[in-house]
Amino acid sequence: MFGRLREIWRRKAADRAEAQRPAKRRPEKRTHNLFEAAAAYVSACAEDDQEQIDEAAAWVSPEALSFGVNELACRAVIALARERDESPRTVARTLLGLPSA
Repeated sequence: MFGRLREIWRRKAADRAEAQRPAKRRPEKRTHNLFEAAAAYVSACAEDDQEQIDEAAAWVSPEALSFGVNELACRAVIALARERDESPRTVARTLLGLPSA
């Protein structure tokens, strides 16, 4: 009977010691936001890097990636329009090879 009590006591003491010991820190998996994913995705598309395209596409949901790519396109067109002193519509049509409206 005393042997059983000792065993239970040892287990409890070991559990308490384990609980007091700081947990091993696992390297945290870095999460990417949708703008990082969009930037990586678009640059990979421009470089025709399928492996990077697949990796960036896995960082966020397809809807979030679509939103990020759209936001990146809008910002790029606005920046180019300011640089060229043209309207965003003209720049967008020129980039897509469409005739002037």
